[in-house]
Amino acid sequence: MTYQTLIDVDTVAAHLTDPAWVRLDCRFELTRPEWGETSFREGHLPGAQYAHLDRDLAAAPTASSGRHPLPSAEVFARLAGAWGIDESVQVVVYDQGSGVYAARAWWLLRWLGHEKVALMSGGLEAWRSTGHALESGEARRPRARTFTPHAQPGWVVDVEQVLEATQDPTQRIVDARGADRFAGQNESMDPVAGHVPAAVNHPFMRNVGPGGHLLPAAELRARWQETLAGHPPSSLIAMCGSGVSACLNLLALEHAGLHGGRLYPGSWSEWVRDPSRPVEKS
Repeated sequence: MTYQTLIDVDTVAAHLTDPAWVRLDCRFELTRPEWGETSFREGHLPGAQYAHLDRDLAAAPTASSGRHPLPSAEVFARLAGAWGIDESVQVVVYDQGSGVYAARAWWLLRWLGHEKVALMSGGLEAWRSTGHALESGEARRPRARTFTPHAQPGWVVDVEQVLEATQDPTQRIVDARGADRFAGQNESMDPVAGHVPAAVNHPFMRNVGPGGHLLPAAELRARWQETLAGHPPSSLIAMCGSGVSACLNLLALEHAGLHGGRLYPGSWSEWVRDPSRPVEKS
């Protein structure tokens, strides 16, 4: 069986010794960039590899980019191969709970054509709470494989396309940041507060229920249809602060059966690099 959106901890536990399964630990905190890697060494799923948001799931930022630019397909493909991933492998991604960082790894793999990747619902806390064992220390490197990237056309939009979308009522720009940051009331990460004109807010935590588990597909679908407000899912441009939490919105849409959303990787942190781009507060 292939898992493409969500997977539960017991299913992951049943495949710990399966060489065709790879587990990626994506724990991270934006304000403490080394916390996740340190925590990984203290305890992680047996056989897991660690994926660092800044180093592995993003390229280095530039003067004109957002805080977490996409890595090049070639660079990420080499890394995926070193983690033991090729087209035959089922990948499981997880983080400390909600999946907001793990969803970035999920989206990158899906963007590059790998369909067998799923978020472990509830993350490490769900694994611990069900009594499954952890191992500590550095990652045990698996046998390297060859990952061949096939970037999916139309999955990514750039800043010019977003600018055009602000004037196109058929497009739906959806910002995953918290409501206070979207409104420009509490900007904690970027130098300018507010949001892109015509954008609507769907905080990524609206997808998450008790215990850090993604909500059931039917409930996600109802919430997203409210946000889409009659627009087709393919009209959606997902953004956030730096193109990370937006990926959890895209995963939730996929799990709800609402396909075709696109990612603006630069997101708010790229948008505000140029003071000529319009900003709204509300």
